[in-house]
Amino acid sequence: MATKQIVTLRPGREAATLRRHPWVFSGSIVQVEGTPGPGDLVAVQSAKGDFLAWGHYSPASQIRVRLFSWAEDTHPDTTGFWQQRLQRAFALRDGLRRSSETTAYRLVNAESDGIPGLIVDRYGDVVVIQLLTAGADKLRNTFADLLMELISPLAVYERSDADVRGQEGLPPATGLLRGIEPPPLVSVTELGLEYRVDIRRGHKTGFYLDQRENRQRFTELVASQVLSAELVMLNVFSYTGAFSVCGLAAGVARVVNIDASEDALALGQLNLQANGFDSSRVRDVPGDAFVALRRLRQQAERFDVIVLDPPKFASAHRDVQRASRGYKDINLQAFHLLKPGGHLVTFSCSGAISEDLFQKIVFGAALDAERDIQITGRLSQGSDHPVALTFPESAYLKGLVCRAMQ
Repeated sequence: MATKQIVTLRPGREAATLRRHPWVFSGSIVQVEGTPGPGDLVAVQSAKGDFLAWGHYSPASQIRVRLFSWAEDTHPDTTGFWQQRLQRAFALRDGLRRSSETTAYRLVNAESDGIPGLIVDRYGDVVVIQLLTAGADKLRNTFADLLMELISPLAVYERSDADVRGQEGLPPATGLLRGIEPPPLVSVTELGLEYRVDIRRGHKTGFYLDQRENRQRFTELVASQVLSAELVMLNVFSYTGAFSVCGLAAGVARVVNIDASEDALALGQLNLQANGFDSSRVRDVPGDAFVALRRLRQQAERFDVIVLDPPKFASAHRDVQRASRGYKDINLQAFHLLKPGGHLVTFSCSGAISEDLFQKIVFGAALDAERDIQITGRLSQGSDHPVALTFPESAYLKGLVCRAMQ
């Protein structure tokens, strides 16, 4: 082996690594040779001494090693190695990169693209990266240089302020890494619609890129309904109003947005203007969504189409019970507000909430609301957020399109 830093697994603990799962947990390790520091290259071997994989070491995390290569004779952790991995990820998104109708998308999706801990999102001429693990953090300069070399953006901006970095023993890190300082709002196009993105303060890296294909399906759903009715839409946890813009583009007559952030709602107004929509067709309701939904119900308001796209309610399995109550509550209120024949498009981005559990939660909400509901569609994260078959944990976004029968 090319390294003297070797992680040896306990007897019988090599099955997941042989199946190419990219995580090695601390409890699976019996011995560590050498003194690897955060992000250092280590070789992982079985209890019998057989080579299994290469990975990055993270002494502060329960996920002690993040694996990225199972070929012993490769030369891992070199600039050339990571260049090849980046180029492979880019090539898998060639269709998006050639599109003139969409200029915002994910270029690298961490473990599912064979680069643990690295997120790369493109917003026009600006690339935003997240370095979420000790290994990715140590390669900050390598990745920044390679991105400038391979795709020549005007800027590479870091948004490594996700909570998960704390589990790696890493502090938040944000700011310009390469190029020129981006404007306060970056202009992008998605499926022919215009949006303004705050890459410095916005959620995730500034925009919910994982919902692009779901927004397209939502637009088609609404367009198929407006022929027979003047639709009224409710967008809960609306953020900067992307679903609302899609609804208006498809012919919705009026929209109510609910979000706790007045800044997000204000940016949503800019997105309306960017697409030429009259702001009088949209009513913004700032505040707690749980409270606002009950108030709308008390006011006897009803909607033809409702979108529920809440933030992550469960960050870990210990949060599942509490999160399930939250998901049931908002879906219950939505079913009370939905007109007969109307559609609820409801999501969970909590990885700890399985697709099966989410459907059961929505079922319970419909039962309590005494509504007869059909599932007419299932939704997930976009194709630029792929899920490696060896890493099912990367499938976090799930959604249901529900139709009220009465």
